[in-house]
Amino acid sequence: MLSREENEIVTRVGPGTPMGATMRRYWVPALLSREITEPDSPPVRVKLLGEDLVAFRDTKGRIGLLEELCPHRRVSLYFGRNEDCGLRCVYHGWKFDVDGSCTDMMNEPEDLDFKHKIRTTAYPTCELGGVVWAYLGPPERIPPLPKFAWTQVPETHRHVTKVIEECNWLQGLEGGLDTSHAPILHRLLTDNSTRGGFKPSNPFVSGKAPKLEVDITNYGYQYAGVRSLPDDKVHIRTYHFVLPFHQVRPSKSERGFPTDAGHCWVPMDDETTMVYNWTFSTTDEPLDEEDRLERSLGNGPIHVDQATFRSKANRSNDYGLDRTVQRTETFSGIDGINAQDRALQESMGKIVDRSKEHLGPADKAIIQARKLLRDAVRTVAAGGTPAGTGTSYYTMRAREAVLPRAVDWRRELTPEIKELAQQTV
Repeated sequence: MLSREENEIVTRVGPGTPMGATMRRYWVPALLSREITEPDSPPVRVKLLGEDLVAFRDTKGRIGLLEELCPHRRVSLYFGRNEDCGLRCVYHGWKFDVDGSCTDMMNEPEDLDFKHKIRTTAYPTCELGGVVWAYLGPPERIPPLPKFAWTQVPETHRHVTKVIEECNWLQGLEGGLDTSHAPILHRLLTDNSTRGGFKPSNPFVSGKAPKLEVDITNYGYQYAGVRSLPDDKVHIRTYHFVLPFHQVRPSKSERGFPTDAGHCWVPMDDETTMVYNWTFSTTDEPLDEEDRLERSLGNGPIHVDQATFRSKANRSNDYGLDRTVQRTETFSGIDGINAQDRALQESMGKIVDRSKEHLGPADKAIIQARKLLRDAVRTVAAGGTPAGTGTSYYTMRAREAVLPRAVDWRRELTPEIKELAQQTV
């Protein structure tokens, strides 16, 4: 559990808050590249870490991320004209380039030219993996680019979506780090079910409750659920937590070849999260249309409104809960693995009171994540560089296998972690 004071520190992300200052030391997903595909296309509103922003791609293809309100009379630049390498406010014609410099003032006489004195807030951006990333921190502390493995494969071999979650970002992250819930909440009741989830015959489900092993690293940690199976075997499933809000897990495509997948739980504000969902082929096989529909996860266009990025299964319709399906096909009665997660995480309230929790050994990964987040906050407050801003996570992969109990699973599955592990808990 956390005290109420500690809970406030790790959940609040607005300007001037301890966690807000910490988040601003990382590259943060701001929007999907496809939202501003073409030069001079319409600008897009972006809510990020409690700040109202507007994104646009200029005539040369450069991306600007500006404070939404014009510094002249504080109207929204979302209504602006994206033209001739700048975003022009339609109220009085003040125009701003991707760096935030004012380049024109239509309502001012030419002899009173003072545009060079006017700037608006502009944040650095980069494009990787079909995502526009932003850095909102001190310019002199900008970290290396966020070159996660999934951002480095061809577009044909990756898929990225996003969906709004109506609760604090940490509830989503902790759900993603909680390996013990997955074979319960996401359990199918029969092997012949065609719904998303884990079949009863899957060793992830049929094995005993997991023993968790966490290897602390300089980017966060690797953690593994180790489940005992008959015949002196164990089922191993490894994950990665990359500070401040990234999860990496093993997965499979609809055609059965291996992929890695994961999420980024990006705070829009204290009570709303944009969840980025990604998957990429770890083989030469490209992903196909079935993978992009994300039927089993509940993230694809058949589940999420692509104009608002809000899930069609939400609190207003009980997330599509079907009690007949719950009795006969799935443990939850809700379609879509991530829709199930959002339903329960949102049911905790906007910001859960962690002082009322009762944690156990199965919550080891969550406990360690909270510790690392608090450590990062203290490091930033002391003027240091938080963990997870380096490059060691670039090539991290997640693994899953059934192995003989006597085998050293780290040496077999994740030999690279031996060089990075600072502590095992």
